[in-house]
Amino acid sequence: MTVEDMEFLKKINDFAEKELGDIDPQKTHVSEQLEKLRPIMQKLAMEYKMEVEDVFIRYMDLASEANVTADREFRDRFGEDDVLDLPIQ
Repeated sequence: MTVEDMEFLKKINDFAEKELGDIDPQKTHVSEQLEKLRPIMQKLAMEYKMEVEDVFIRYMDLASEANVTADREFRDRFGEDDVLDLPIQ
């Protein structure tokens, strides 16, 4: 992921944290979540001279890439086992 990609993703994630921070994503329709993200998507579309739909697609691609990287780093650190053997105190 390039520096520009990371900045692009960070802008949306920071906005989403503020706008979506208090909602339960499991109980809120995706369409409602996307509507709350529309202002940042429109702003980035103008900034990067893209269609809003292309901003969304780029965001989804970058978010997926970031999740794969985070998962890989987690597995490198803690192993492939899906269950962590943490001591209970």
